[in-house]
Amino acid sequence: MDDQDPALQLVHLLRAITVELDLFGAEFAGDNGLHATDVRALIHLLDDDRAGLTATPSRLGKQLGLNSASTTALIDRLERLGLVRRQRDTHDRRRVLLVVERKAVDLGWSFFGPLINSMVVAMRSFEDAELATVRRFLVEMRDVVAAGRQVQREHATGR
Repeated sequence: MDDQDPALQLVHLLRAITVELDLFGAEFAGDNGLHATDVRALIHLLDDDRAGLTATPSRLGKQLGLNSASTTALIDRLERLGLVRRQRDTHDRRRVLLVVERKAVDLGWSFFGPLINSMVVAMRSFEDAELATVRRFLVEMRDVVAAGRQVQREHATGR
């Protein structure tokens, strides 16, 4: 591929943003005695909550690509830190739900809040139509990466 290709330059820019966000997340994890996977778990749980989705250990394990033993260990860690709690489903007592504690939300906002606010301020310099295009682009790129990950998983497992 030609390094001057505008599409390839955007790929490199997306990768650079991903690296910066990963480094930011790693700093948060290190400052708070968390693993990188713990941070990803909290992000998934918060995203599920915002989307009105039910968070369960099996769903979280699937999102993170973890087996059930690793998922249990992760939830145990987050529970010990007071960031997550297990709660019985009132409709199906056999099912366990995962609830993010207020402490986790406050901790996240204290660290990521200034970055989020700066990002929102920067976005306000764009017109609504430009933001709609950026949103469409990012959704498409997220979907392409997720599909690529699926293909890679299938290739690795021989399916």
